[in-house]
Amino acid sequence: MEIAALVSGGVDSSVMVHLLKEAGHTPVIFYIKIGMEDKNGYIDCPSEEDIEITSYIARKYGCRFEIVSLHEEYWDMVVSYTINSVKRGFTPNPDIMCNRYIKFGCFEERWGKDFDRIATGHYARTTEIGGKVWLSTARDALKDQTDFLAQINNLQVQKLLFPIGHLLKSEVRNIASTEKLPSAQRKDSQGICFLGKINYNDFIERHLGRRDGAIIELETGREIGRHKGYWFHTIGQRKGLGLSGGPWFVIKKDIENNIIYVSNGYDPQTQYGRIINLEGFHFITEDIWGEFEGVQEITFKIRHTPEFTPGLLKRIGDVYRIESTAKIQGIAPGQYGIIYDKEHRLCLGSSMIIE
Repeated sequence: MEIAALVSGGVDSSVMVHLLKEAGHTPVIFYIKIGMEDKNGYIDCPSEEDIEITSYIARKYGCRFEIVSLHEEYWDMVVSYTINSVKRGFTPNPDIMCNRYIKFGCFEERWGKDFDRIATGHYARTTEIGGKVWLSTARDALKDQTDFLAQINNLQVQKLLFPIGHLLKSEVRNIASTEKLPSAQRKDSQGICFLGKINYNDFIERHLGRRDGAIIELETGREIGRHKGYWFHTIGQRKGLGLSGGPWFVIKKDIENNIIYVSNGYDPQTQYGRIINLEGFHFITEDIWGEFEGVQEITFKIRHTPEFTPGLLKRIGDVYRIESTAKIQGIAPGQYGIIYDKEHRLCLGSSMIIE
Protein backbone atom coordinates (compact mmCIF):
# COMPACT_ATOMS: atom_id res chain seq x y z
CA MET A 1 0.00 0.00 0.00
CA GLU A 2 1.42 3.37 -1.05
CA ILE A 3 0.99 6.02 1.67
CA ALA A 4 1.54 9.77 1.53
CA ALA A 5 2.19 11.19 5.01
CA LEU A 6 1.51 14.88 5.63
CA VAL A 7 4.07 15.95 8.22
CA SER A 8 4.24 19.39 9.82
CA GLY A 9 7.22 19.05 12.15
CA GLY A 10 5.00 18.74 15.23
CA VAL A 11 5.00 15.84 17.65
CA ASP A 12 1.74 14.34 16.38
CA SER A 13 2.74 13.96 12.74
CA SER A 14 6.25 12.81 13.72
CA VAL A 15 4.84 9.98 15.83
CA MET A 16 2.42 9.20 13.01
CA VAL A 17 5.43 8.36 10.77
CA HIS A 18 6.93 6.18 13.51
CA LEU A 19 3.69 4.21 13.84
CA LEU A 20 3.43 3.72 10.08
CA LYS A 21 6.98 2.31 10.02
CA GLU A 22 6.16 0.01 12.93
CA ALA A 23 3.20 -1.26 10.92
CA GLY A 24 5.51 -2.12 8.00
CA HIS A 25 4.93 0.92 5.79
CA THR A 26 7.45 3.37 4.38
CA PRO A 27 5.41 6.45 3.53
CA VAL A 28 6.46 9.28 1.28
CA ILE A 29 6.61 12.35 3.51
CA PHE A 30 5.18 15.65 2.28
CA TYR A 31 5.54 19.05 3.90
CA ILE A 32 3.00 21.56 2.58
CA LYS A 33 4.12 25.18 2.52
CA ILE A 34 1.06 27.39 2.88
CA GLY A 35 2.48 30.81 3.65
CA MET A 36 1.49 33.22 0.93
CA GLU A 37 2.37 36.41 -0.87
CA ASP A 38 -0.17 39.07 -1.70
CA LYS A 39 0.04 42.47 -3.37
CA ASN A 40 0.75 44.19 -0.05
CA GLY A 41 3.71 42.08 0.95
CA TYR A 42 4.84 38.65 2.02
CA ILE A 43 3.50 36.64 4.91
CA ASP A 44 4.87 33.21 5.66
CA CYS A 45 4.41 30.51 8.26
CA PRO A 46 7.57 30.14 10.36
CA SER A 47 8.46 26.99 8.43
CA GLU A 48 12.27 26.75 8.68
CA GLU A 49 12.31 24.76 11.92
CA ASP A 50 9.32 22.69 10.77
CA ILE A 51 11.15 21.66 7.61
CA GLU A 52 14.33 20.82 9.53
CA ILE A 53 12.43 18.50 11.87
CA THR A 54 10.43 16.93 9.05
CA SER A 55 13.63 16.32 7.08
CA TYR A 56 15.16 14.63 10.13
CA ILE A 57 12.09 12.38 10.50
CA ALA A 58 12.35 11.39 6.83
CA ARG A 59 16.04 10.47 7.21
CA LYS A 60 15.46 8.60 10.48
CA TYR A 61 12.78 6.38 8.98
CA GLY A 62 14.22 6.09 5.47
CA CYS A 63 11.36 7.94 3.77
CA ARG A 64 11.39 10.02 0.62
CA PHE A 65 10.74 13.67 1.47
CA GLU A 66 9.10 16.31 -0.69
CA ILE A 67 8.29 19.95 0.03
CA VAL A 68 5.28 21.12 -1.94
CA SER A 69 3.91 24.64 -2.19
CA LEU A 70 0.26 25.62 -2.12
CA HIS A 71 0.78 29.33 -1.45
CA GLU A 72 -1.65 30.72 -4.02
CA GLU A 73 -4.30 28.11 -3.39
CA TYR A 74 -4.17 28.78 0.34
CA TRP A 75 -4.63 32.49 -0.26
CA ASP A 76 -7.55 31.95 -2.65
CA MET A 77 -9.38 29.30 -0.64
CA VAL A 78 -8.55 29.98 3.01
CA VAL A 79 -7.14 33.46 3.58
CA SER A 80 -9.56 35.23 1.23
CA TYR A 81 -12.43 33.25 2.76
CA THR A 82 -11.34 34.44 6.22
CA ILE A 83 -11.15 38.10 5.19
CA ASN A 84 -14.48 37.98 3.35
CA SER A 85 -16.19 36.24 6.28
CA VAL A 86 -14.96 38.84 8.74
CA LYS A 87 -16.07 41.64 6.41
CA ARG A 88 -19.57 40.14 6.37
CA GLY A 89 -19.58 40.11 10.17
CA PHE A 90 -19.15 36.36 10.39
CA THR A 91 -16.87 34.24 12.58
CA PRO A 92 -14.69 32.23 10.16
CA ASN A 93 -13.12 28.80 10.63
CA PRO A 94 -9.94 28.68 8.50
CA ASP A 95 -8.96 25.22 9.82
CA ILE A 96 -12.08 23.60 8.35
CA MET A 97 -11.45 25.25 4.99
CA CYS A 98 -7.76 24.29 4.99
CA ASN A 99 -8.51 20.62 5.57
CA ARG A 100 -11.22 20.41 2.94
CA TYR A 101 -9.65 22.45 0.16
CA ILE A 102 -5.89 22.37 0.77
CA LYS A 103 -4.69 19.27 2.65
CA PHE A 104 -7.30 16.92 1.22
CA GLY A 105 -8.33 18.95 -1.82
CA CYS A 106 -5.50 20.54 -3.78
CA PHE A 107 -2.88 18.17 -2.36
CA GLU A 108 -4.93 15.13 -3.32
CA GLU A 109 -5.53 16.43 -6.85
CA ARG A 110 -1.84 17.15 -7.53
CA TRP A 111 0.15 14.64 -5.49
CA GLY A 112 -2.14 12.40 -3.46
CA LYS A 113 -3.91 10.77 -6.38
CA ASP A 114 -0.91 8.47 -6.89
CA PHE A 115 -1.24 7.04 -3.37
CA ASP A 116 -3.62 4.52 -1.84
CA ARG A 117 -3.89 6.43 1.44
CA ILE A 118 -3.10 9.86 2.87
CA ALA A 119 -1.99 9.79 6.52
CA THR A 120 -2.08 12.75 8.90
CA GLY A 121 -1.43 13.43 12.56
CA HIS A 122 -5.00 14.44 13.33
CA TYR A 123 -6.70 13.11 16.44
CA ALA A 124 -9.50 11.30 14.64
CA ARG A 125 -10.36 7.81 13.43
CA THR A 126 -12.32 6.15 10.67
CA THR A 127 -14.84 3.37 11.15
CA GLU A 128 -16.24 1.01 8.52
CA ILE A 129 -19.92 0.21 8.93
CA GLY A 130 -21.87 -1.71 6.32
CA GLY A 131 -19.08 -1.32 3.78
CA LYS A 132 -18.99 2.48 4.19
CA VAL A 133 -16.27 4.54 5.85
CA TRP A 134 -17.25 7.07 8.52
CA LEU A 135 -15.25 9.77 10.26
CA SER A 136 -15.21 8.86 13.94
CA THR A 137 -14.00 10.55 17.09
CA ALA A 138 -10.56 10.06 18.65
CA ARG A 139 -9.92 8.20 21.88
CA ASP A 140 -8.60 11.43 23.41
CA ALA A 141 -11.73 13.58 23.72
CA LEU A 142 -9.68 16.59 24.79
CA LYS A 143 -7.63 16.52 21.57
CA ASP A 144 -10.32 15.24 19.18
CA GLN A 145 -10.11 17.13 15.86
CA THR A 146 -13.07 15.75 13.96
CA ASP A 147 -14.65 19.21 14.13
CA PHE A 148 -11.81 20.54 11.93
CA LEU A 149 -12.42 17.67 9.47
CA ALA A 150 -16.20 17.97 9.28
CA GLN A 151 -16.31 19.44 5.76
CA ILE A 152 -14.35 16.66 4.05
CA ASN A 153 -16.29 14.52 1.59
CA ASN A 154 -16.98 10.83 1.15
CA LEU A 155 -14.09 10.20 -1.26
CA GLN A 156 -11.65 11.98 1.04
CA VAL A 157 -12.62 10.12 4.20
CA GLN A 158 -12.24 6.76 2.46
CA LYS A 159 -8.61 7.56 1.66
CA LEU A 160 -7.51 8.98 5.01
CA LEU A 161 -5.43 7.29 7.72
CA PHE A 162 -5.20 8.63 11.27
CA PRO A 163 -2.49 6.51 12.95
CA ILE A 164 -2.56 8.38 16.30
CA GLY A 165 -6.35 8.51 16.65
CA HIS A 166 -6.37 5.62 19.14
CA LEU A 167 -3.79 7.28 21.42
CA LEU A 168 -3.93 9.86 24.19
CA LYS A 169 -1.77 12.95 23.76
CA SER A 170 0.35 11.82 26.71
CA GLU A 171 1.01 8.51 24.97
CA VAL A 172 2.03 10.30 21.77
CA ARG A 173 4.53 12.41 23.73
CA ASN A 174 5.87 9.30 25.49
CA ILE A 175 6.49 7.59 22.14
CA ALA A 176 8.25 10.69 20.85
CA SER A 177 10.45 10.82 23.96
CA THR A 178 11.28 7.12 23.82
CA GLU A 179 12.22 7.40 20.14
CA LYS A 180 14.15 10.64 20.83
CA LEU A 181 12.21 12.58 18.21
CA PRO A 182 13.16 16.28 18.10
CA SER A 183 9.52 17.32 18.40
CA ALA A 184 8.94 15.37 21.62
CA GLN A 185 8.62 18.43 23.85
CA ARG A 186 7.60 20.90 21.16
CA LYS A 187 4.52 22.95 22.00
CA ASP A 188 1.36 22.44 19.99
CA SER A 189 0.75 25.11 17.37
CA GLN A 190 -1.83 27.74 18.23
CA GLY A 191 -3.87 30.17 16.16
CA ILE A 192 -4.13 30.65 12.42
CA CYS A 193 -1.03 29.41 10.60
CA PHE A 194 -0.98 31.93 7.78
CA LEU A 195 -0.53 34.79 10.21
CA GLY A 196 2.82 33.50 11.46
CA LYS A 197 3.91 36.01 14.10
CA ILE A 198 1.56 38.74 12.85
CA ASN A 199 -1.15 39.96 15.22
CA TYR A 200 -4.65 38.99 14.05
CA ASN A 201 -6.10 42.50 14.44
CA ASP A 202 -3.13 43.98 12.57
CA PHE A 203 -3.80 41.56 9.72
CA ILE A 204 -7.51 42.42 9.62
CA GLU A 205 -6.78 46.15 9.74
CA ARG A 206 -4.36 45.81 6.86
CA HIS A 207 -7.11 44.40 4.65
CA LEU A 208 -10.27 46.06 6.00
CA GLY A 209 -8.94 49.24 7.59
CA ARG A 210 -10.70 51.05 10.42
CA ARG A 211 -14.17 52.53 10.75
CA ASP A 212 -15.29 54.30 13.91
CA GLY A 213 -18.50 53.00 15.42
CA ALA A 214 -20.61 52.88 18.57
CA ILE A 215 -20.60 50.30 21.35
CA ILE A 216 -24.14 50.17 22.74
CA GLU A 217 -25.43 48.43 25.86
CA LEU A 218 -28.08 46.03 24.58
CA GLU A 219 -30.47 46.37 27.50
CA THR A 220 -30.52 50.18 27.72
CA GLY A 221 -29.62 51.38 24.22
CA ARG A 222 -26.99 53.62 25.82
CA GLU A 223 -23.73 54.29 23.98
CA ILE A 224 -20.93 53.32 26.36
CA GLY A 225 -17.88 53.38 24.09
CA ARG A 226 -16.44 53.41 20.58
CA HIS A 227 -14.79 50.77 18.43
CA LYS A 228 -12.62 50.79 15.29
CA GLY A 229 -14.77 48.48 13.15
CA TYR A 230 -17.17 45.62 13.77
CA TRP A 231 -14.75 43.27 11.97
CA PHE A 232 -12.38 43.41 14.94
CA HIS A 233 -15.01 41.85 17.22
CA THR A 234 -16.77 38.50 17.47
CA ILE A 235 -19.96 37.46 19.21
CA GLY A 236 -19.13 36.12 22.66
CA GLN A 237 -15.96 38.22 22.90
CA ARG A 238 -15.07 39.51 26.35
CA LYS A 239 -11.54 40.93 26.14
CA GLY A 240 -10.29 43.81 24.04
CA LEU A 241 -13.35 46.06 24.19
CA GLY A 242 -11.66 48.81 26.22
CA LEU A 243 -14.68 49.33 28.46
CA SER A 244 -14.65 50.05 32.19
CA GLY A 245 -17.02 48.51 34.73
CA GLY A 246 -16.87 45.11 33.11
CA PRO A 247 -16.90 42.38 32.25
CA TRP A 248 -18.70 43.14 28.99
CA PHE A 249 -19.64 40.58 26.33
CA VAL A 250 -20.34 41.19 22.64
CA ILE A 251 -23.90 39.97 22.08
CA LYS A 252 -24.63 40.99 18.50
CA LYS A 253 -23.47 43.23 15.67
CA ASP A 254 -25.31 45.61 13.37
CA ILE A 255 -23.18 45.28 10.24
CA GLU A 256 -24.93 47.94 8.16
CA ASN A 257 -24.59 50.61 10.84
CA ASN A 258 -21.27 49.39 12.30
CA ILE A 259 -22.66 48.99 15.83
CA ILE A 260 -21.49 46.54 18.50
CA TYR A 261 -24.06 45.55 21.15
CA VAL A 262 -22.79 44.39 24.53
CA SER A 263 -24.14 43.15 27.86
CA ASN A 264 -22.60 43.55 31.29
CA GLY A 265 -21.89 40.91 33.95
CA TYR A 266 -19.94 37.74 34.50
CA ASP A 267 -22.67 35.56 33.01
CA PRO A 268 -25.33 37.64 31.20
CA GLN A 269 -28.19 35.54 29.87
CA THR A 270 -28.17 37.51 26.60
CA GLN A 271 -24.97 35.74 25.55
CA TYR A 272 -26.74 32.37 25.49
CA GLY A 273 -29.11 30.66 23.07
CA ARG A 274 -30.58 27.22 22.43
CA ILE A 275 -31.53 27.49 18.74
CA ILE A 276 -28.86 27.13 16.07
CA ASN A 277 -29.83 27.39 12.39
CA LEU A 278 -27.58 25.80 9.77
CA GLU A 279 -27.43 26.69 6.10
CA GLY A 280 -28.36 23.33 4.60
CA PHE A 281 -26.09 20.49 5.63
CA HIS A 282 -22.93 18.77 4.40
CA PHE A 283 -22.96 15.04 5.14
CA ILE A 284 -19.49 13.43 5.03
CA THR A 285 -20.35 9.83 4.16
CA GLU A 286 -24.05 9.91 3.37
CA ASP A 287 -27.31 11.54 4.36
CA ILE A 288 -28.43 8.97 6.91
CA TRP A 289 -31.76 10.68 7.49
CA GLY A 290 -32.85 11.58 3.98
CA GLU A 291 -36.01 13.63 3.80
CA PHE A 292 -36.73 13.03 7.48
CA GLU A 293 -39.66 14.48 9.36
CA GLY A 294 -39.83 15.14 13.05
CA VAL A 295 -36.58 15.26 14.99
CA GLN A 296 -33.33 13.34 15.32
CA GLU A 297 -31.35 12.94 18.53
CA ILE A 298 -27.80 14.18 18.06
CA THR A 299 -24.78 15.62 19.82
CA PHE A 300 -22.98 18.65 18.43
CA LYS A 301 -20.28 21.31 18.76
CA ILE A 302 -20.07 24.88 17.49
CA ARG A 303 -16.42 25.43 18.48
CA HIS A 304 -13.34 23.39 19.29
CA THR A 305 -14.05 22.00 22.76
CA PRO A 306 -13.89 18.51 24.30
CA GLU A 307 -17.60 18.62 25.17
CA PHE A 308 -20.38 17.20 22.99
CA THR A 309 -23.74 18.84 23.69
CA PRO A 310 -26.95 16.80 23.29
CA GLY A 311 -29.71 18.23 21.14
CA LEU A 312 -32.40 17.63 18.57
CA LEU A 313 -32.04 18.22 14.84
CA LYS A 314 -34.99 19.38 12.75
CA ARG A 315 -35.28 20.18 9.08
CA ILE A 316 -37.25 23.25 8.08
CA GLY A 317 -37.12 23.60 4.30
CA ASP A 318 -33.45 24.03 3.41
CA VAL A 319 -32.50 24.92 6.99
CA TYR A 320 -31.31 22.36 9.53
CA ARG A 321 -32.08 23.54 13.06
CA ILE A 322 -30.35 22.37 16.23
CA GLU A 323 -32.39 22.67 19.41
CA SER A 324 -29.88 22.33 22.22
CA THR A 325 -30.70 20.78 25.58
CA ALA A 326 -28.20 23.18 27.20
CA LYS A 327 -27.65 26.91 26.88
CA ILE A 328 -24.92 27.65 24.32
CA GLN A 329 -22.69 30.70 24.68
CA GLY A 330 -21.69 32.91 21.78
CA ILE A 331 -23.65 31.50 18.82
CA ALA A 332 -22.34 33.43 15.83
CA PRO A 333 -23.07 33.41 12.08
CA GLY A 334 -20.16 31.93 10.17
CA GLN A 335 -19.26 29.38 12.82
CA TYR A 336 -19.79 25.75 11.90
CA GLY A 337 -22.26 23.46 13.58
CA ILE A 338 -20.68 20.00 13.75
CA ILE A 339 -23.15 17.14 14.04
CA TYR A 340 -22.41 13.77 15.68
CA ASP A 341 -24.56 10.76 16.45
CA LYS A 342 -26.11 10.77 19.90
CA GLU A 343 -23.26 8.65 21.32
CA HIS A 344 -20.76 11.12 19.73
CA ARG A 345 -18.86 8.31 18.07
CA LEU A 346 -19.42 9.29 14.45
CA CYS A 347 -18.97 12.76 12.98
CA LEU A 348 -21.77 12.99 10.42
CA GLY A 349 -20.98 16.38 8.90
CA SER A 350 -21.35 20.11 9.37
CA SER A 351 -22.71 23.34 8.01
CA MET A 352 -22.34 27.06 8.57
CA ILE A 353 -24.45 28.79 11.19
CA ILE A 354 -26.81 31.47 9.93
CA GLU A 355 -28.94 33.97 11.84
